[in-house]
Amino acid sequence: MNQKNDYHISFFKPTTERAKTNRNMVLWLISIWAVAVFGFHFLLRAIEKPTPEPELIAFNQVWENVKSGNASNDEVMKFAQSALHVTGKIFIDADSKKALDNGISWALMQLADSAQKIAVNTAVVDFEKVIASKTSITNADYISAKKNLIGISQNIIGLSPNSVLASILPFELHAAYFDVFTSENQTIVEACMPKYMTHNRSVLTDTKFLGFPFHYFYSAVFLLILFIALCYAYCVLTDRYNKRMDIVE
Repeated sequence: MNQKNDYHISFFKPTTERAKTNRNMVLWLISIWAVAVFGFHFLLRAIEKPTPEPELIAFNQVWENVKSGNASNDEVMKFAQSALHVTGKIFIDADSKKALDNGISWALMQLADSAQKIAVNTAVVDFEKVIASKTSITNADYISAKKNLIGISQNIIGLSPNSVLASILPFELHAAYFDVFTSENQTIVEACMPKYMTHNRSVLTDTKFLGFPFHYFYSAVFLLILFIALCYAYCVLTDRYNKRMDIVE
């Protein structure tokens, strides 16, 4: 006995005109959304180019002299400042961090005069002792030791007072690294600087729109608005097709 199943419904194989219309409308809206999302990111990847940060350019200008030991004080200062920019990044591997700390600590001692060397060494040792014994960054001894080290070292390395780089400098200075910038750490620094200081950029990332980088505005704001607009369009079009087909809910 043949029995027709009138309750079997397939979105991809509609059996009624209304279902076909609904399927086509949904596929069109999804296509618009997919092109807007993935098309933009494909375009972003197609036109982007690796671009060095200004600090990497400064590093490259002085690195050969720093590595050979023939750098002037200004060149050593530029090296230390560019290395500090990397240590301030969130994601950096332990070997690179150690090598950069070695370079920064060594550079500070190269720039300091005899009296400053004594003061820096004492301040660093005191800060390391406080860190080893205290667990809270609100501890008075910790705050005092950190401020003292910043005050002594920031001018030597050419940092502005209250700058971000000055605030992270105490954590990159280690007494064990003052005397020698090892060849092993030099090799690591030379490799890690382009790694952390080169970013893919294009006109879509450099252009500002309503105060935001255009790619951020497009992904975080425009695509959200577009999604809501497509949902609204689906509702409006569905009502229009229902009226055209004399369908009453």
